[in-house]
Amino acid sequence: MSLSLARFFSAIGHPLLVLSYALIALLLADPYEFGVHSLFHRKALVLLLYVFATTALIPGVGIALMKPLGFISSLESPERLERIGPYIIAGVFYLWLYQNLKSGVQVPPLYRACVLGAALALFGLFFVNVFTKVSAHAAGMGGWVGMLLLLGLQWPNRSLALHWGGLWLQVSPFLLLVKGILLAGAVGWARIALKVHTPQQVWYGYAIGLASAFVAWWIGGM
Repeated sequence: MSLSLARFFSAIGHPLLVLSYALIALLLADPYEFGVHSLFHRKALVLLLYVFATTALIPGVGIALMKPLGFISSLESPERLERIGPYIIAGVFYLWLYQNLKSGVQVPPLYRACVLGAALALFGLFFVNVFTKVSAHAAGMGGWVGMLLLLGLQWPNRSLALHWGGLWLQVSPFLLLVKGILLAGAVGWARIALKVHTPQQVWYGYAIGLASAFVAWWIGGM
């Protein structure tokens, strides 16, 4: 049971999904910053599909193809040096998305900073990976928590609201941050429980992701 739960948290906390989560959160917090009136506006859904394809689907397919080509032994990339290729593939797509968002696509500076932070985290993982193995899942969750902290600081009065049919859901930035931290902790626990990483490697990942989020905001979000 505990291993099944660990696999569940490991799956939903996959680093390739974090930018899609961040986009959904910001669209719920203030869709007008994206030039739409709700998450379900056609333009918002097209943007979400574009971000998911660019940061999760296409890099995921590219990384998966590395296995039959013999570049990695498994999709988990258990060996430290096997992670170099996946980091480069994902990092290139993240930088490409960041450049595209700067040229004509209406997104708030906070989301551009999220994308830049994810790219910085990947290249940070690439560098640290030369010396020691680090949890990319934890880095993704560190970036997620960093984005939620910035959301609370930059948009303090904007609760996340979802209206769809008779459904009404409203979450304050503080409550979302608490839930984000709990999710990050659950994902870190999962990586340790699955014996993929040590606690030290998970903490390194958190630090890289969190630091990258704030460096990205300092560089390109303000």
